Amino acid sequence: MSNLLSIGTSGLLSAQVGLATTGNNITNAGVAGYSRQVAIQSDTATRDEGFGFVGSGTEVVAVRRFYDNFLATQLRGAEASQASLDAYSKQIAQVDNLLADPTAGLSPALQDFFNGVQDATSNPASAASRQAMLSNAGSLVSRFQGMSARLSEIASGVNNQIASNVTEINSYAREIASLNNLISGLTTDGKPANDLLDHRDQLLTELNKMVKTTVLEGPSNTLTVEMGTGQPLVVGTTAFQLGTSNSPTDVARVTLGYKADNGTFSPLPESVFTGGQLGGLLEFRNGALDRAQNSMGQVAAGLAVSFNAQHVLGQDQNGALGTPFFGPINAYVGRNSHNSLASTADVTAVVTDAGALTSSDYSVDYDGLNFNVTRKSDGKITQINPFPQTVPQTIDGVDYTITGTPQAKDNFVVRPTYMAASQLEVLVVDRSKIALAAPIATAAPTTNSGSGKITAGSVDAAYLQPGNALTAPLTLTFDKASGTLSGFPATQDVTVTVNGTATVYPAGTPSIPYTEGAAINFGGINVSISGTLADQDKFTVGPNVSGVGDSRNGALLAALQSKNVLDGGRATYQTTYAQLVNFVGNKAREAQISNNAADAAVAQATNQQQSVSGVNLDEEAANLLRYQQAYQAAGKVVQMASTLFDILLNIR
Repeated sequence: MSNLLSIGTSGLLSAQVGLATTGNNITNAGVAGYSRQVAIQSDTATRDEGFGFVGSGTEVVAVRRFYDNFLATQLRGAEASQASLDAYSKQIAQVDNLLADPTAGLSPALQDFFNGVQDATSNPASAASRQAMLSNAGSLVSRFQGMSARLSEIASGVNNQIASNVTEINSYAREIASLNNLISGLTTDGKPANDLLDHRDQLLTELNKMVKTTVLEGPSNTLTVEMGTGQPLVVGTTAFQLGTSNSPTDVARVTLGYKADNGTFSPLPESVFTGGQLGGLLEFRNGALDRAQNSMGQVAAGLAVSFNAQHVLGQDQNGALGTPFFGPINAYVGRNSHNSLASTADVTAVVTDAGALTSSDYSVDYDGLNFNVTRKSDGKITQINPFPQTVPQTIDGVDYTITGTPQAKDNFVVRPTYMAASQLEVLVVDRSKIALAAPIATAAPTTNSGSGKITAGSVDAAYLQPGNALTAPLTLTFDKASGTLSGFPATQDVTVTVNGTATVYPAGTPSIPYTEGAAINFGGINVSISGTLADQDKFTVGPNVSGVGDSRNGALLAALQSKNVLDGGRATYQTTYAQLVNFVGNKAREAQISNNAADAAVAQATNQQQSVSGVNLDEEAANLLRYQQAYQAAGKVVQMASTLFDILLNIR
């Protein structure tokens, strides 16, 4: 009789556990990270009654959660990719909107500026046209500076988000380590702490949304969490804390690493932090954002240097040679804060050649004997030779000047175009000092008997060298008997170019053979004489003394808009900017498409994971009825045992 009662009681207790477990599933169906649980029943030991073995009831041996580690790992990986792409997409969308704006972007401002140059060239004596050119130049500079400031704001926002993500990562790491400790202590008898395991798995999910991790199983149900190529984040009950610090070569840029309790910072390579929001932010900063800042700076620096180079070859309304129209572009130089305190080395870098300029950053390192400049985009190394320097050394359009006494392992980072857009400024404020005229004038006297003509002439950079600028007219005379021209300056070489073939006549050559239409260059002056010359025909080349209405240099300035000035003579200002807009636009679109694909991958992985671990309310409702019926049936067994016992007691 007692056996029947114990059997019924065990059934009641087991059904009660089943009801409680099912109820727990139902009430936690909407809790993130919850894995459905089931009560595992087993029959108790049977007893030999002589005629055979009789069962003694049932018992609950475990409450098991439905969990598949492979599916959970797959879901965490998909969510890490999704979070990374989402963070990247949100950031690059800001840059895309900034650069591609048809009204507030850079292209309209460039067009307006050169429209002003062309208008001033068409009306060189007009004060209004000249003032409009200066106004358009000021607007262009403001546009460059405004866009640069906006990119800097985005960079600052990225820094703040990186710091915020690091704080969250540290919080998750500490909680996981704490749960490792709790779970380890509660599973000594082999019974899993299901709710704690679910909570820890959910923390791992949230952590992977911050940065992609690898999870390894440890002893006593603990987990080891690693980043990147095996850098530990959680080992057993120990959580390693991350921190941020200013870059040793750029205080406006944060770097990542381990941070000890005593405040010691140990930097980690950024390649460690892949996936998750942190990985997306770093990918955006090191890729699209840096390129946007550098490429826009390349346009600004290229414009300033090339426009200045042509402007100084002109003549203003006062008859003086032109001065730089835009201010100089000084490259950003970051001295590594880890350089030896004994080092007094200093690096300055100035952009001087628009065509050779690249959008790459450079590393300047002293190996104990030499300074080496490494172009980061492709690793090309150029040695500073000689060192100590006697004159600046030009590398990729940038003049490097290194002074002081260096120490081994000294390091500097040079970013030639990084700050160029924010540095751009207009130096010419007096409209009369816009150099639209050419500094030379040519003429063929009416007394010539031949049909010869001389071009208006132009000058190049050599004209600015000491002693080359004309202070008085010189006369070139044709001698028919020898077929030569004489009268060239005795101190200057004369270069004659015919069909692309140049012949150099040394300074002091008394006469130069005449070839119709040949390009003649001396002292930076370029002219060409054509036609049939008569004996003693003369041609004069001298200073421009009436250049108020002259716009020959203005035409050359205006022509810079469509000239391939940048990228080694392969791109204009607009095409270089268009390439940047196209690059950012493609990256933004690519991120959007990839993000949509990542959403689908997360949805698929979630469905697969939930098919194992998720709570199905219909199924749980059926289980509730099943356990209710089992409870009622077991109650009947107990009731029957009680009735039989009462019958026995009433037997006399």
